[in-house]
Order: sequence, then C-alpha cells, then structure tokens
Amino acid sequence: MNTVNGGISFWYAQEGTPAPREPLPGDTTADVCIVGGGYTGLWTAYYLKKAVPFLNIVVLEGKFCGYGASGRNGGWLYNGIAGRARYARRHGHDAAVRLQQAMNDTVTEVVKVAADERIDADIHQGGVLEIAYTPAQLARLKDHHSVEVAFGETDRRLLGARETAERVRVTGAVGSSWTPHGARIHPVKLIKGLAAAVEALGVTVHESTPVTEIKPKHAITPYGTVRAPYVLRCTEGFTANLKGHKRTWLPMNSSMIATEPLPAAVWDEIGWSGRETLGDMAHAYMYAQRTADDRIALGGRGIPYRYGSKTDNDGRTQPATVEALRDILIRFFPRLAGVGIAHAWSGVLGVPRDWCATVTLDRSTGLGWAGGYVGSGVATANLAARTLRDLIQQDSGQSGPTDLTTLPWVNHKVRAWEPEPLRWLGVQALYAAYRTADHREATAHTPATHRLAALADRVSGRH
Repeated sequence: MNTVNGGISFWYAQEGTPAPREPLPGDTTADVCIVGGGYTGLWTAYYLKKAVPFLNIVVLEGKFCGYGASGRNGGWLYNGIAGRARYARRHGHDAAVRLQQAMNDTVTEVVKVAADERIDADIHQGGVLEIAYTPAQLARLKDHHSVEVAFGETDRRLLGARETAERVRVTGAVGSSWTPHGARIHPVKLIKGLAAAVEALGVTVHESTPVTEIKPKHAITPYGTVRAPYVLRCTEGFTANLKGHKRTWLPMNSSMIATEPLPAAVWDEIGWSGRETLGDMAHAYMYAQRTADDRIALGGRGIPYRYGSKTDNDGRTQPATVEALRDILIRFFPRLAGVGIAHAWSGVLGVPRDWCATVTLDRSTGLGWAGGYVGSGVATANLAARTLRDLIQQDSGQSGPTDLTTLPWVNHKVRAWEPEPLRWLGVQALYAAYRTADHREATAHTPATHRLAALADRVSGRH
C-alpha cells in the first residue's frame, strides 16, 4: 500500500482537520491571554474558566488547535515527568514523591474530565508496559523499576519473560515493568473535544493568529495586540519561533508510523489484548499503542533536530526515518514483515537545557509559561494547567498556596541552550552516541550500559 507521508498526522487523517476559527480581528483586552492552542493552553483555559467563570480569557493559536505536538503524539497518557531526579536532588526526595503522586493522579483526572465533558477519545486504561530485550536493557529495567517504587509507585509490577509474553509477545523480550498509571488515547479526539468544551464555557479562541512576541501584559500578532494582566506562553516545541526565545527550549523532532488495521489472526499471535501503551529500555527508545481500530502506531527519534531551531510544518518524514521505524516494528513483531504502513508523520516537542519540565508565573510581570515536557506532555500539560490556574488565583488574591503551587517544578529556572552551530552539533552527536550504544548493547550480551550512552547522559544534562 502507498504510505501517506505528512499531512499533519495520521490522527488528523482519521478525524479531519477542524473547521477554522476566526483570527484575531484587531487590538483587544482580556483578563488572561493564553498563547498556544494545544493541550497546555486549552487545559489552562478550561480550569481557569471553571474556577472563575467571569474571567475574560482569550486563546491565540498560530495555526489551529492541536496543530503541534498535541495532534501528533503517540497517544500516551501516562505518569512520566521530565526532571524528577533533578528535582529530588534539589528539593529532596519527599518533594519529588509529591510531584510523582500528582502525575499519577493526573492520569485519572484527564480520564474523568473526558468522561464529564463527554469527550470520546478512545481512552483505554491498560497501563504502561516497558520491555527489555537485551541484558543491558534488563539491568536498566530493574533499576528503573526499583526507582519508581522508591518514588511511591507501589502498584508497579516487575514481570519476567513469560509474564511479559502473556501480555504482548515481543520477540526476544526478557522482562518488563508495568504500571497502571497510563492509558491509550486518540490525541486529536481529545484536543477537539477539549477545544469544544473550552468554547462552551465562554473562552474566546482565535486561530490562524501567530504570536510573534510576548511582553509583559502584551501578546503581539500581525492582526493586533492582546493586552492582559496575565499572558501565558503555552507553545512547547514552537517556543523558538517567538522573539527572544530561540534558545529557550530546543524543538526536538519525533516521528511516527501507523500500520494498516491488523486482522484478528495477527492479534491472536501478538497478544496485546490489554492494549497497554508499549515502550522499551533502549537509549533511542520507541513508544507504541494498539489503536482503537487495531493498528499499531509506533514512534521514535528520526532526525532529532533541525539547524537553527527550525520547526516542523506539515509533518513530512524522511524515508530513512520511516524505514528505521518499520525496522523497529518488525524487530518487535517479525510476523508483520509484510504489513502496510498507512501513514508516517513527525512533530516537535520542547526540550529544556536540563531536561526538566517546568511551570512558572512571574508575579512581577504577569508572564507565565509551562512546558519543556520532553515527550511526556499528554498528561503533564494537564498538571501544568491546573498549576497555572492555582498560581494565578494565588497572585490575584483569590486563594493562597495549594498543593500544586508548592510542587518542586514550580518556578524552576534553567539556562539557555548553546548558540549554533554548537547546539546542532551537540544534538547530532548525542543521538549518534545513543544509537551506537543501542547497537553495541544488542551484540555485547552483557548487562552493562554502554559507556557512550552514559557519557551522552552526562553531557546532555539528562542525568
């Protein structure tokens, strides 16, 4: 079959792009201006409007709601958060445990709100299954499992080869770790439903309205300026497009493929009846889901970064990346060697220099932001939005500190990325090291993590 390449994402190919909302008609004012119509921006608008119904909230989106990572991701609603280990070192173990518990609860929160708002997003709470298929991956898996349990995830299970195969038969899998704090979703069904819910509450959403610059109390667009006491930057991987933010977060590229629907006989061989989201312990890791219509949607890193922090547009993916993802699919499930790849696409996610997700409100300027999710944004965006709500209510005198405003990722500061060409060279070297480490671990048959990966982790700031 012919593979559709680009066109935003497979999720939009299924659902269709939304009817366009009107752009900003000119200068206006608001109580809160939110820049970005993805998960972070829309969840923030949702929770603020529910908490304070009289607020005049304006959302500005450069293309259409869900154009970025919110409409292109792998559909993993799970409890991972970027930077937890660093927050534990800086603020103490107990603070990081509170952050992790908040993320565990966030999975339940998203599922609950989707049900309350009657958003059918193909949600299935099968948990997250992370597998190992080399001795080095198994050693990392066991360490990972122990760390997660130490951070309060006592309902996590460590599975051997046989128990793993009872869930999903990945060729050569020697073990896995499963957590119940995860669900499969259809990203576009969720973002469309959320946008509709926000508008039903009375929030104004302007699409085709790119914000070129954010200043205190000002969001500047080609069509006019929105003036508001609070201006919130919710632009994740597209942050580099804003004036003065070229080096704030690096737009990391991630790519995906989706197969044609697989027949029942194939699923009988593969298993995966629990429809867990599926990942591995490789350094250049993969992520996958079994979709509601019985495809496999699988993603990973292709070309990780474009020179000068350029961002993806229509999602077109290089053929070499499509083949690399197909190779992963077949390595996991050799039975699928002849299966058709229906769609390939790409998108960008935001990576801070220290790989720590953050949520911030500068009380002196009214500027706020959230992001840097490093690929864990489907759930983290919801926690960030509820935290921004609480920070604004606290700043405006409507409430005091809450459990969310005292979490260790609040108001975290991080230095900017290096200038070019150092930024480009560093990222290329980083992922070349990870790919080489994965290859050598697959052939070395020892439990030790390859030294190239350990070095890359230290240089990148990931650990």
